[in-house]
Amino acid sequence: MMNWLLVLAGGALGAGLRYGASQLLAGPVATLVVNVLGCLGIGVLAGYGVHLGTLGTNFRLFLLVGVLGGFTTFSAFALDTLLLLERGELLTAGLYVAASVGLSFLAVFAGLWLVKAVA
Repeated sequence: MMNWLLVLAGGALGAGLRYGASQLLAGPVATLVVNVLGCLGIGVLAGYGVHLGTLGTNFRLFLLVGVLGGFTTFSAFALDTLLLLERGELLTAGLYVAASVGLSFLAVFAGLWLVKAVA
């Protein structure tokens, strides 16, 4: 139960930060800034966990899953891709990037088309 509360609290904070960024910056610029900051954040936290010591479970759940998950999931996508590349799984990384971007665009298009067809 505590894990859920940590993720929920972090997610609320991350979502609030994302909303704040959208109020300060215009459209795609806000998304770009959020994605870059989220990637920097997950890089720093992952680097800390690997090079300076382990991140505690509560800390990881609150910050990585909660705050960064509510702020942007692009950071998780970037970290997953880099981990595949570090393991030498170049083809898998390329397929993951292509599938993530391509399928995401198709899903948005399908959602818009579905609503338009129903309306």
